[in-house]
Amino acid sequence: MSRKFLNSPTAYALGMFAMMVPSQAFSSFYTYFYVEKLGLAVGLATLARTIYLIWDAVNQPMAGYLSDRTRSRHGRRRPWIFASIPLFMLAFVMVFAVPPGLHDSALFTWFLIALILFEAIATILWVNYGALFPELFTGVGLRAKASAVQQAYQIVAILIGTALTPILYEALGFGTMSVVYAAVFGLFMTLFVLNVRENESFAREEPLPLVQAFRETLKNKELWLFYVAGSFAQTVNGLVSSMIPFYAKYALGVGEGDVTLLMASVFVSVIPLVAVWFYIVKKLGGYRSWRLAFVVYGLSVIPLWYANDLGTGIAAGICFGFGLAGFLVSPALLSSEIIDRDALRTGRRREGMYTAVGGFLTRSSGLISALAFFVVGQMFGYVSGDEPGPHPEQTFRYLICIVPLALLVVSFVISLFLKPQPAPSVPHAQGGIDA
Repeated sequence: MSRKFLNSPTAYALGMFAMMVPSQAFSSFYTYFYVEKLGLAVGLATLARTIYLIWDAVNQPMAGYLSDRTRSRHGRRRPWIFASIPLFMLAFVMVFAVPPGLHDSALFTWFLIALILFEAIATILWVNYGALFPELFTGVGLRAKASAVQQAYQIVAILIGTALTPILYEALGFGTMSVVYAAVFGLFMTLFVLNVRENESFAREEPLPLVQAFRETLKNKELWLFYVAGSFAQTVNGLVSSMIPFYAKYALGVGEGDVTLLMASVFVSVIPLVAVWFYIVKKLGGYRSWRLAFVVYGLSVIPLWYANDLGTGIAAGICFGFGLAGFLVSPALLSSEIIDRDALRTGRRREGMYTAVGGFLTRSSGLISALAFFVVGQMFGYVSGDEPGPHPEQTFRYLICIVPLALLVVSFVISLFLKPQPAPSVPHAQGGIDA
C-alpha cells in the first residue's frame, strides 16, 4: 500500500464511486421500474417512502451515535463500513430482482421490505463515510481539492448509474443489472476501506452521552439551515434523475434506447464543470460558493421546460449539468467548517451524529420527491404506466422543471439566513496531507 495514496483525496473518492454507482441506479430507476414497468400505483410508492422515512428518523441518528462511540483498533468508522459491504450488495439486488407474478399488495410488500433494508444499510455506509471527510482533510485548500476529486468520481459513478443502466437492463434485465452493480460496489468499497486510516486523536475523545449529543446537535442553528436548504436542493437531484426516463418517453417522445443519450448529456458535461466549480469554491469559500450554486442550479432547470425532442433535450441537459456540478462540489467545504466549529464549542468530535442528522434531512428529500410525483400526477391524471392519463407530457414537464425551480428558490431563501463565519483550524489526520 503506497503511503502517498493512503488517506489521499483519490483513496477517499473510491468510496464515493463505489456507493454512487448502485445508489444512482436505484434513485434514477426504482420509480420507473416499479411504477412504469411493474404497475405499482404512485400512491403506494409514496406510502412506502413515508413508512420508510418514519423508520429513518430513528435509524439515522442512532447510526451516527453508535459510530461516534465505537472504539476498535481499526477505528470508529471503518469496521461499520466493512461489515456493511456484503449486506448492501444483497439488499441492492433484492430491490431489482423482484419475483415474477407479484402484483398489488404483494408487490407493495416486496417493495417496502426491500426499500427499508436497502436504505437502512445505506445509512450505515453513508454516515460513516461522510464522517471521515472533515477528519481526513483540513484547511480550505485541501478540502476544496478533496471535494472536487470526490465529486469527479461521483459524476463518473452517476454517469454509469444513469446512462449505462438502460443499456444493461435492456440487454440483461433489471435483476442481472443489479448483480453487476453490486459486484462493482463490493470491489471499489473494499479498495476504499483498505486505503484509509482514521485520526487516532479524534477517537481518544470521550463522546457525549446520548441525550446531550442529540441536544447539542439539534440546537445548532447552522446545522439546521445548512441541511434544510440542502434537502430541498437534494430533492431536485433525485427528482430530475428519476423523472428523465418518463420525461424522455412522454415529453420528448423518444424511445428507451435514447434515455442513455439524455442521461449522458447531463452527467458527461458535469465532469469538466466540476473543475470549474473547484476554482469557484476555492476563490469564494464555502458559504458564498454554496449560495451561488443554488442560484445557478435554479436557472439551469429552466431550459428543460422548452425541450421538445432529443436534440433540444440534450442541450437542456448540458445546461442542467452546470447547475448540478455546483451543488455537488460546494456543500462539502461548508459542512466541514460547521462540524469543526461545533467541535471547538463542545470539545467533542461528532462527525457521525452530524452526518446522520444531515443524512436524515437530506434523505427526506425522497419523500418530498415522491409527494411531488403523487400531487402532480393527480393534477394531470397520471396513475401508473398502465394508466398514464390524458396529458402525461405535462405531468413530467412540471416535475422536471417547475417543481425543481420552486424547490431551489426555497433553498436559496433559506441560505440567506446562514451567515458566514471564519473557518476554524483543526488537527491534521494521521497519514493525511498537509493543508
